[in-house]
Amino acid sequence: MSSMTQLAARQEALAEGVTLELSVRTAGESLIPVELSVSLWMEGDDVSFGAILRDITERRQNEERMFRLAHMDYLTGLANRTQLSFSLEQALRDEKAAIIMLVDLDGFKDVNDSLGHDGGDALLVDVALRLQAAVRSGDTVARMGGDEFALSLPGLDDARQAGEIADQIIDDISRITTVDGQRVTISASIGIVLFPLHGATMQELLTSADLALYQAKAEGRHCRRFFTPALRELSQARRSHQSQMARAFQQEEFELYYRPQVRLADNAIIGAEALLRWHHPEKGLLGPAAFLPALYAGPWAERVGEWVIRTACRQAADWRRQGAKNFRVGVNLFNVQFRTGALAHQIRGILAATGLDAEALELEITENIILRYDENMLRPLKELRNEGVGIAFDDYGTGYASLSMLKDYPVTRLKIDQTFVRARCRHSLPRQQF
Repeated sequence: MSSMTQLAARQEALAEGVTLELSVRTAGESLIPVELSVSLWMEGDDVSFGAILRDITERRQNEERMFRLAHMDYLTGLANRTQLSFSLEQALRDEKAAIIMLVDLDGFKDVNDSLGHDGGDALLVDVALRLQAAVRSGDTVARMGGDEFALSLPGLDDARQAGEIADQIIDDISRITTVDGQRVTISASIGIVLFPLHGATMQELLTSADLALYQAKAEGRHCRRFFTPALRELSQARRSHQSQMARAFQQEEFELYYRPQVRLADNAIIGAEALLRWHHPEKGLLGPAAFLPALYAGPWAERVGEWVIRTACRQAADWRRQGAKNFRVGVNLFNVQFRTGALAHQIRGILAATGLDAEALELEITENIILRYDENMLRPLKELRNEGVGIAFDDYGTGYASLSMLKDYPVTRLKIDQTFVRARCRHSLPRQQF
């Protein structure tokens, strides 16, 4: 292109106007964004130039505000669902591995109800800061809505490290003891998935993480769980069973079976453990693994739990009246039965109505309850223990609970998991070593 042609092109461009954005320094030595518009026009042989300088500070602020509204959570300053989706899609495209976590707060509704929305908002902001402090600079922390958060950890493929991060998050959140000077009890449950092991797309991974989070909630909260394919099968069965729970309860399809408790010294039956079963009209007798996850997730768990206690106490009282004077009945508690704080009052009423002595009832708690450790769990158990009700820890030795964790619980009996008993029986140890 000749020099004359280039000059003509520049003149044509200037005639149409050129706009630039740049920063300029004010008299006060501060930098502000400005828009510079330059144009050229000719009148005969005279060439004239015009320039307009505009302060665009307010426009930039409005643009940034609109971006934040579209991509950031207004309360915590974290990424929102839209930004998380963008970050996840990029990670799945650019990285060979990634870990995604869903974090849900345990007990947030109680805090919100007691402290109001301002207190709840303050707690969410505190949690957001702790989540950001727990991850790397290139990771994404997002608020999904309400009290649920998500973490994207691109490039990470170590499940052990992911578990350590999740454990640290749970510990950090549980250390929040006051909000605006008022005492709170809060913890977190976490579901974890690994890309590409647990899914190839963002939707698959988030769905799997949600199933893992649900499992953590169902197992007592204040814990983290990794996704497994079995959780998807349980979810499908749970959806199928949930719709049938109301009919099962109302038509008395639930049944109690009793497993005898034997004293080894003389083989005398001294008690029994009440076992819940579902006599399904089409599938026959179902064990707890087939329907308890669905029961826990629905609105009928607390009513079924109360029915179990009442039915077992009524049966034990009847057996004692027939001559089994020292007979004791054991009943497994559901986590949901601690939710309202009325467990102790409810059991006192059942004992009075059935005529069963307090020492004839033994409530069985599992590791999920022990690991949760909060006053909603401890208070009713301590009250009932002081009144004579036994407290047994079921399946001890199969999980994470240690003897040191039991010091604050009023446990009267440890039920060692059968795998340990069977192992010792296979070695034919003499009776006195049991």
